[in-house]
Amino acid sequence: MKIGCPKEIKPQEFRVGMTPNAAREAVAHGHDVVIETGAGLGAGFDDASYIAAGAKILATAGEIFASADMIVKVKEPQSGERKMLREGQVLFTYLHLAPDPEQTHDLIASKATCIAYETVTDRMGGLPLLAPMSEVAGRLAPQVGAWALHKANGGRGVLMGGVPGVGPARVVVIGGGVVGTHAARIAAGMGADVTVFDRSISRLQYIDTIYGGRLKTLVASKHAIEREVKQADLVVGAVLVHGAKAPKLVSNHLVSQMKSGSVLVDIAIDQGGCFEDSKPTTHSEPTYVVHNSIFYCVANMPGAVPVASTYALTNATLPFALSLANNGWEAACKKDENLAKGLNVHDGKIYYSAVAEAHGYASTQL
Repeated sequence: MKIGCPKEIKPQEFRVGMTPNAAREAVAHGHDVVIETGAGLGAGFDDASYIAAGAKILATAGEIFASADMIVKVKEPQSGERKMLREGQVLFTYLHLAPDPEQTHDLIASKATCIAYETVTDRMGGLPLLAPMSEVAGRLAPQVGAWALHKANGGRGVLMGGVPGVGPARVVVIGGGVVGTHAARIAAGMGADVTVFDRSISRLQYIDTIYGGRLKTLVASKHAIEREVKQADLVVGAVLVHGAKAPKLVSNHLVSQMKSGSVLVDIAIDQGGCFEDSKPTTHSEPTYVVHNSIFYCVANMPGAVPVASTYALTNATLPFALSLANNGWEAACKKDENLAKGLNVHDGKIYYSAVAEAHGYASTQL
């Protein structure tokens, strides 16, 4: 199989879908690998490193899409990229289709086979290809939140860890999954007063155990969330419903009652966001103001640290990419029910029920 990796074109996206090591592994399995020139530069990989791994460098994304049997990317294909997809071609990348009707329509029209990183599962019901970027985004959230809290950036002027005689920032993390756990870890490490919400008592018990009571845990309810958010300096939205739109847990009215200069970081923005006022932003213009509170809703947060993110992502995606290449997508999915759950669109039909439900389509079974 010929595997193609184009350069990411989403604004301020520096990650790349394949490292030279991943290319070397694919070549060792008998596959051809083509990389768009400059695709890896943002993550620290020059063209020569791919050539040394046995890959071929092509000049344009058009050549990559025209020649490759499978496209391996990081972010969802942008409008121009979607026009280059074709019937019979496999696309393996993050898609986040539930909140994106335009992309969903275009992928259906392309008749390509589109497998989403974020809905591939493991034997424990986890999301192994989403987890690495969730870990990165979770750890970044308190860092960007602390930056936004600086008075010069429009924030309250609160120091996350405080100083002797002055209390720390109050941080509320909504969601105790992979993202929320990592966000809480970094916020607590910075010395903040951290409260984590989740609906699962067993998950809260786990968080309490691993952090030795260094942070507070609360069962998520409308009343409890409202009470804590009103008092928070920083709120981190870390809610995920597999493949579906994120629920809106912080309303515009609630934001109007928050402290002036408080900060909200919505890591769920890829799935539509879990705050009513959330809208996607970029690394170049990451924040905006609602009711005197600062919203940070960058849709590709891990792109800020592309070296770490690319290694973390490709470590997880490579075994699945090799399975798709070695066996063909259909045989690979039949052999591995967890990989099969990544199939979102094929031959003009939607195969992931949450996406079909979000856009009013019928869902097809493999």
